[in-house]
Amino acid sequence: MNPMTEIDWNEVWNDQMRRSREASTTRDCARIWEKRESALKFWNMSKENSHRVEETIAGTEITPDSRVLDIGSGPGTLAIPFAQRVKHVTAVEPAKGMVLVLQEKMAEEGVNNIDVVQKRWEEVSVADDLKPPYDVVIASFSLGMPDIRGAIEKMIASAAKGGTIYLYHFAGETHWDRDCRDLWPRLHGKEYQPGPKSDVLYNVLYSMGIYPSVRTFRLRHSQRFADFEEAMAHFQSQYAITTPEQEAIVREHLGRVLVEENGGFSLPASSIRAKIWWDNGSEEDGLVER
Repeated sequence: MNPMTEIDWNEVWNDQMRRSREASTTRDCARIWEKRESALKFWNMSKENSHRVEETIAGTEITPDSRVLDIGSGPGTLAIPFAQRVKHVTAVEPAKGMVLVLQEKMAEEGVNNIDVVQKRWEEVSVADDLKPPYDVVIASFSLGMPDIRGAIEKMIASAAKGGTIYLYHFAGETHWDRDCRDLWPRLHGKEYQPGPKSDVLYNVLYSMGIYPSVRTFRLRHSQRFADFEEAMAHFQSQYAITTPEQEAIVREHLGRVLVEENGGFSLPASSIRAKIWWDNGSEEDGLVER
């Protein structure tokens, strides 16, 4: 048996995604960021970890004439700095709160070369919603699509011939996975199921005849809160808290993991991430079979 040809890796991804969403009760990435306040906190956290943003942009092949498609753009973490360096950016983002903050930050920065598409990537029509071809297509920790093969095929259809597609995803257990593995049985009476990681993603690409470059790296970052109650409010939706008993469990957990810092609290975290990328339609170098 050849696992690369006989295993449906797209179905493996879909199954792990389904199990994760079922175990996570009401947790949905887009729904979590519907509120402007949550999206603004995400923006502020990204500014505190701006070195990753700069490294990500520096790791792409852009010129002042480049056109960039940012899938799952959030509040503009990458879209806005990209827009300050390239000709055009299309930002695809479904969450209302994220879009509101993105538009606010565009106005603050004087950026007017970003088109915002408020849809899930699964709902996007390349012909009707986008302006292809794009020299750079990037999805940074936003691969929450059940049909990942279909999502990748749409990225390929959006990319220019010779353009580059960049995927950033998780490798190994994240700090969120570690916390939830401990908390979920006590909070929700069932085991936590992590989502699919970069190994499955690579195998999906391999099964499509795409042999990408891969670089793994450790990402250290912190979430900061003005006080303990702000942290509780943030994690109430993250952990799907609905009862006083659940709240007590999370309070005890945060009391152990939060670090007092500069009059407030921070939550330091570290995990292994993967950058996966390939040139679209580059048959001559042997990295893509078409």
